Amino acid sequence: MSDLVRRYFGNPILKSSDIPYLSTLIFNAGVAKWQGKYVMAFRNDYGGTPGSAYFKGTNIGVAFSDDGIDWRVRSKPWIEWNDHEVSRAYDPRISIVEGRCYLCFALDTAHGIRGGIAVTDDLDKWEVLSLSTPDNRNMVLFPERLNGKFMRLERPFPIYGRGAPESFDLWFSDSPDCVYWGNSQLVLGSEQVPWANSKIGPGAPPLKTAQGWLTAFHAVSIDTSRELPAWHPNWFKTYSVGIMLLDLEKPWIVKGICRKPLMLPQEQYELEGFRGHVLFPGGMILEDSGEVKLYYGAADTVECLATAHVDDLIALCNMQADPKKNLQQ
Repeated sequence: MSDLVRRYFGNPILKSSDIPYLSTLIFNAGVAKWQGKYVMAFRNDYGGTPGSAYFKGTNIGVAFSDDGIDWRVRSKPWIEWNDHEVSRAYDPRISIVEGRCYLCFALDTAHGIRGGIAVTDDLDKWEVLSLSTPDNRNMVLFPERLNGKFMRLERPFPIYGRGAPESFDLWFSDSPDCVYWGNSQLVLGSEQVPWANSKIGPGAPPLKTAQGWLTAFHAVSIDTSRELPAWHPNWFKTYSVGIMLLDLEKPWIVKGICRKPLMLPQEQYELEGFRGHVLFPGGMILEDSGEVKLYYGAADTVECLATAHVDDLIALCNMQADPKKNLQQ
């Protein structure tokens, strides 16, 4: 774990008690700078109590900030999706592409988990552009097009075809219109991450730098010999944050990657909660000063902030990595 990353001393920056409507857990938010303000779309699970994994429902809320630290939460939830096919929308990610606000999200449906992309110009009305086939999630859009095409990172999870439960990988695809997606390319296999023995996947939308697309991802390790704090039994997973650098012109190529986790759970608000020992990056903002604000969900319970300098993060990605080879070699 790198000591170049500094957790904000006032963490968590958003918690259920800050929400002006029914709320139990706040986490896995997408954050971006848009129209002169910081905006956050967050997952809100409500109607739950410690000791139970059951919740009445999930919605997506919106908050605004002038400094990226102190947040004003809109008085009502933004997105509540529940019909005969879809039970909930959750885990939003925000990307600003050509001045418009795009939202990636996951959907639980009667026929599997789908990844969705929507666009909004006011964080009020929103238009769904595409929904994936099951099972796919953790989608994030790059903040600009390449050769006229939208680009995204995603994490399909094929239990049957992959040959092992939760050995899931990180993929790339592109689209001329954010509707029809193709050109699928493997970016990083789960077996290539030395500190993880389970799934990996996208986290925050990538940041463009002169050296490449700076990309945070999540990685999961399972240790069944040690049960971790959670509201429910049999929780054995640790979620950590990794960092890598993707090629600017061929973003499915890993130019460099940090051999160790960028962040591991260590603070009480990361170790204990609905599911302890969980960090999930959802937003990265590059400030003019070179500071990177990294927003992450902790313990599936609260939303937090860490900072680092962009040059330090790029320096951590100092190993030339062939994505077809195991990084341990």
